[in-house]
Amino acid sequence: MKKARSRKGDGRAEARRLAHLVQEAIDEGADTVEEIHRSIANLPLDVLERLDVFEQAVKDVRKVQDTSIGAIYDLIHKVNREVGKLATELLRRPTPRKTAPGKAASRKAVPRKAATSAHAS
Repeated sequence: MKKARSRKGDGRAEARRLAHLVQEAIDEGADTVEEIHRSIANLPLDVLERLDVFEQAVKDVRKVQDTSIGAIYDLIHKVNREVGKLATELLRRPTPRKTAPGKAASRKAVPRKAATSAHAS
């Protein structure tokens, strides 16, 4: 019986490690995608910046763009952290015991007279 418990514990520990690994992978993936997003978004601005006519407009657009992109990926990281916390919390909870078939919890039967007289009042 002791082996069965330690296997369950090992399984839970493994699940927690896996949840942590997934959370790290999502964070790293989001960082990579953010870098690519920023570099692609900057391409047209880099071209326009070379034209003196649009210099100030490009600076303003770049500022808004950087703030927007940053906010999006900050939110992705925040959601990932919250989901990670939830997963960790759920994995720490004890597993509910299953009742054996045929041993389901029995309901207390209400005597018929009591049920009828309760409705009569």
